[in-house]
Amino acid sequence: MRVFEELCPKPPHWTVDWRAIHQEFAWVRQLDGVPQDAVHHAEGDVATHTRMACEALARQREWRDRSEEDRVLLFAAVLLHDSAKPFRTQVDGDRITAHGHSRAGDLLARRILWELDVASRQREHVAALVRHHQVPFWGLERPDLERIAFRVSLLARNDDLAILATADIEGRVCGDTAEVLENIALYRDYCRELDCLDRPRTFPSDHARFRYFRTPGRDPNYAAYDDTRVDVTVLSGLPGVGKDHWIAQNRPDWPVVSLDAVRDQLGADPAGDQRAVAARAFELARDHLRAKRPFVWNATNISRQMRDRCIGLAAGYHARITLVGLEAPPATLHARNRARTEPVPRTVIDRLAAKWEAPDPTEAHIVELVDTRSPGRVDR
Repeated sequence: MRVFEELCPKPPHWTVDWRAIHQEFAWVRQLDGVPQDAVHHAEGDVATHTRMACEALARQREWRDRSEEDRVLLFAAVLLHDSAKPFRTQVDGDRITAHGHSRAGDLLARRILWELDVASRQREHVAALVRHHQVPFWGLERPDLERIAFRVSLLARNDDLAILATADIEGRVCGDTAEVLENIALYRDYCRELDCLDRPRTFPSDHARFRYFRTPGRDPNYAAYDDTRVDVTVLSGLPGVGKDHWIAQNRPDWPVVSLDAVRDQLGADPAGDQRAVAARAFELARDHLRAKRPFVWNATNISRQMRDRCIGLAAGYHARITLVGLEAPPATLHARNRARTEPVPRTVIDRLAAKWEAPDPTEAHIVELVDTRSPGRVDR
């Protein structure tokens, strides 16, 4: 986070040096001239709003009273919160929308911070805030608010989310500021009542947490009976991150369901139709699950949706699931890939990196993020 530390407003004046920020980050310069809905953003383009939001953050007493690390993380989140608007903004006459910019911002923030070699814990903290930065505005209307609040608490902090939302709304020129600030205050109260405002939500067990996030309407306090019967490890990581090496070091005697191996067996083109490959892989996985044999699922699994297919299958057979996200900095990953007998095209890796969602604690019984550049460096 060094570059953010250098640019983050500091006492005693807490000045936002927008010129230095603008010069430092290409993605900030992309905000210039991006139009916004004048009803909620009469201040001008996205760059103007982002600068004003940073200045509003720097004025907050609560932010100033935080530790330096906390301040830097929040500053990065405010800078990045609308970073995807250049790619999501649509203009239809007088109507300007940016639907989906929060989720797209999560993906973009992760990639930007990964390329800056930010530690996974800090990166995912910021990405979670970016993804959910609008929740305090209208979240009390959502039927799934409890699960969102719990997820934020496990990855970041809900009081951080409230600070970000406050900077966002105070960095605008609009007519409903007071109403939105009241909603943010209500969101704080809601999270405080759930005991997840400034700390992670606790669950009776890993299994209770896993079942809660897979079962809509479930009581988070319910101590679910642990009916798991077999261990399954699901890997996630970009090509070249070292999945085969990790298996050899950590699960040397376990059977492996490998999509690459299945492709080789079937003679399938990696760029072609993958339905037969997936069907065969799921057939092999079912064989292990029926026999209650522990196994490793080895695939890129870079999105939550892709991982959920594997995890859902295993959960149906009462498996205890460990999800391991393997990572390496871009330079390390590309160097390893070039050393392969059959390197994956750089364009393919870049396309996957743009869709990458790191594993999070809501997905499995045990979730680990492992930096394969540094053996033993694990964030749980």
